[in-house]
Amino acid sequence: MTKKKPIIIGVSGGSGSGKTSVSRAILDHFPTHSIMMLEHDSYYKNQDHLEFEERLKTNYDHPFAFDTDLLIQHLEQLQNYQAIEKPVYDYVNHTRSKEVIVQEPQEVIVLEGILILEDEKLRNMMDIKIYVDTDDDTRIIRRIKRDMEERGRTLDSIIEQYLTVVKPMYHQFIEPTKRYADIIVPEGGENYVAIDLINTKIKSIFENKD
Repeated sequence: MTKKKPIIIGVSGGSGSGKTSVSRAILDHFPTHSIMMLEHDSYYKNQDHLEFEERLKTNYDHPFAFDTDLLIQHLEQLQNYQAIEKPVYDYVNHTRSKEVIVQEPQEVIVLEGILILEDEKLRNMMDIKIYVDTDDDTRIIRRIKRDMEERGRTLDSIIEQYLTVVKPMYHQFIEPTKRYADIIVPEGGENYVAIDLINTKIKSIFENKD
């Protein structure tokens, strides 16, 4: 029998919305199943051709920052049950690392990222499109906490980046993609009812794959 194509579940939302928590909750619910997560952040464009000072100016919240064509190519390979070499991004040097991660295909792919619903071709590959909708105040508080604790950044630098880049890009490119979502999840990983409903749907997909 021919294997059915893997199911692709897209999880989008702004920075600090809780989309990663939602994605992780889905994966954790199916620890023994054939399921994987693929992050759009792994597909930031290679910037080896630019001087370091130019790389520092990269707007990571703009669609142009991503090599979405490569992501689509890799998803097509995974759908054909072919392994991929997933890029690794070097945030210290602001360019793609020489390393790659070999990712074997799985029956369900959870695709996570702020701009995965922005590209029409990428959107059309998804079987379920989820948008995690969290208000600006909550997202900036989460971002401050994360960046100070995990990335050693100062409060002033976080606020400046948020006001000059993150927030404008969110309202220009990310929030408008909410209209493409099949499911809108308020407040992210803390919305256990929504996550339970999503997991129930995925369970039915697993049960009907044979």
